[in-house]
Amino acid sequence: MVLVNAAVVTSFDEPPHHQPFELPAVGGGQEVVEVLAVGLHPRTRSGASGTHYTSTGVLPMVPGIDGVGRRADGTLVYFAADDDTIGTLAARTVIDSRRSVALPPDADVVAIAAAMNPAMSSWVALRTRVPIEPGQSVLVLGATGNAGSMAVEVAKLLGAGRVVGAGRDRARLDALGDRGVDDIVALTDDREATARALADAAADVDIVLDFVWGRPAADAMVALVTARSDRGREMNWIEIGSTAGPTLELPSAVLRSANFRLQGSGQGSVTPRGYLAELPALVDEIDAGRIGVQTRTVPLADVERIWAEPDVPGVRTVLVP
Repeated sequence: MVLVNAAVVTSFDEPPHHQPFELPAVGGGQEVVEVLAVGLHPRTRSGASGTHYTSTGVLPMVPGIDGVGRRADGTLVYFAADDDTIGTLAARTVIDSRRSVALPPDADVVAIAAAMNPAMSSWVALRTRVPIEPGQSVLVLGATGNAGSMAVEVAKLLGAGRVVGAGRDRARLDALGDRGVDDIVALTDDREATARALADAAADVDIVLDFVWGRPAADAMVALVTARSDRGREMNWIEIGSTAGPTLELPSAVLRSANFRLQGSGQGSVTPRGYLAELPALVDEIDAGRIGVQTRTVPLADVERIWAEPDVPGVRTVLVP
């Protein structure tokens, strides 16, 4: 029996507790790695609360969906968890070697742990769900969140000619100019004014990366389709996140009156093999600093305390054993 210190969820109504956890036996294609850094992503929190759509409800569990670790031979690796109950928030964990990619020996392990998950959402969407063509225009709905602000940079890196960022946090919206945004739209409580602003800035975009969903997304769909100069020109709406709510009410005319395609991007719509194929290129971009991320590091032993603290806007918390 191998016990390791880990963030252990024993009840979905409580934060994880830092306590010993028994690692399972290593099977074929698996190995034990020393964990160096793990990003505290929203997906990690939803898994720990049992609310993510992939949750099996099995307890006890160790949350965490990815991380950076060190193999027995000293090689640094980025790895993705392949089990809902044996996650990455631990001093050591068992990984599927096929779901990992080697890192340079001088890689910034904290930056990679922080940025891979949020950056991957838009990277995979624009590489596999709707492969972006050079010069196409993109609207990032929810551009002031961590994943959304990275999506601006990702879109530019992958060839977007014009990127519009829309979000509620005015200060972070204004700062998107440093990330290459071409135009910004403030999402406000004035639905009519917001709809006009979106229509003026983004009616003719080719792709929408939607991190908000809910009523703001429905309002945006109506505004863009109504104002589109050529409704026969294809618009691809990619649903990635749901910070504004898990459901929306959408007039059927939006789908009938324009060449409007709505699809999602996430676990299930993209295969594990599809995600893995994108890891090396994305690691290179993050390690080269072309996708920016602000981080703060917290000891894994403080997981229970940090769990109750609100996220700092624009900063990704990274837990280090």
